[in-house]
Amino acid sequence: MSELSVDHLLGIKYITKKDINLIFETADHFKEIINRPIKKVPSLRDITIANLFFENSTRTKLSFELAEKRLSADVINFSAGASSVKKGETLIDTVNNILSMKVDMVVMRHPNPGAGVFLSKNIKASIVNAGDGAHEHPTQALLDSYSILKKLGDVGGKKVVIVGDILHSRVALSNIFALKLLGAEVKVCGPKTLMPKYIESLGVGVELNLRKALEWCDVANMLRVQNERMDISYFPSTREYTKQYGLDKELLDSLNKEIVIMHPGPINRGVEITSDVADSGQSIILNQVENGVAIRMAVIYLLASKIKKQ
Repeated sequence: MSELSVDHLLGIKYITKKDINLIFETADHFKEIINRPIKKVPSLRDITIANLFFENSTRTKLSFELAEKRLSADVINFSAGASSVKKGETLIDTVNNILSMKVDMVVMRHPNPGAGVFLSKNIKASIVNAGDGAHEHPTQALLDSYSILKKLGDVGGKKVVIVGDILHSRVALSNIFALKLLGAEVKVCGPKTLMPKYIESLGVGVELNLRKALEWCDVANMLRVQNERMDISYFPSTREYTKQYGLDKELLDSLNKEIVIMHPGPINRGVEITSDVADSGQSIILNQVENGVAIRMAVIYLLASKIKKQ
């Protein structure tokens, strides 16, 4: 069987197109399993995984935990809010204490960009980055691309626009890397104040007008505004933002074609997207959630296969 070219999943920029295709093939297999009456397989019965979340998360944490339990791994959950980190313990000390319990893999979300890379150089466990600051969120990008593949039959040649807070979004950056690797055309759309200066150097187009962006694309991935990462105001008001960059049914129905609507969640209904769009037939938001479990099962399984060989 093929194997990943990496020992950790730290970001999409560290993996190859071949890696992505292998993850997708493996996810197909697990997707079939999680739709059976008995959803568990004994694949990782001898693997222990620690979920370390130094930032709040509901969906990603639940999705990883479910993926791990579906594979029969032993799971340790760690939340920084109730830990010795609050007392000044360093990241490496925290992780080494957990590893002394014979943990094989660490799934980590951390507010600092590069935390996963730093950890991978200092400890002997396989690391899965579940989001590091405004840097990357690789499993979200994988499940987004996989959801496009399942809906449209291919990612290559498709036109995808990512709308919203590009500046603070790790989802946007990982999606750009994954979509470009798989041969999609990518544009970003949002207020100029929420566009990183380097964005065009990533080989993506910039469109400041939402209607023009939607008329161009096959898929629109609607991101929320990340108020928790903002220390200044990047636009006049939420109402003003919604007026220019919010997607409602009237705008969607006025397009001369049917496009696919995505959202990584959590949704701020009535801000970047209205409920009637989120719940419409063109939305694949719930498919993304289901595909997320299969993709995370695939990533964990493939990395664990390499651990077992060591």
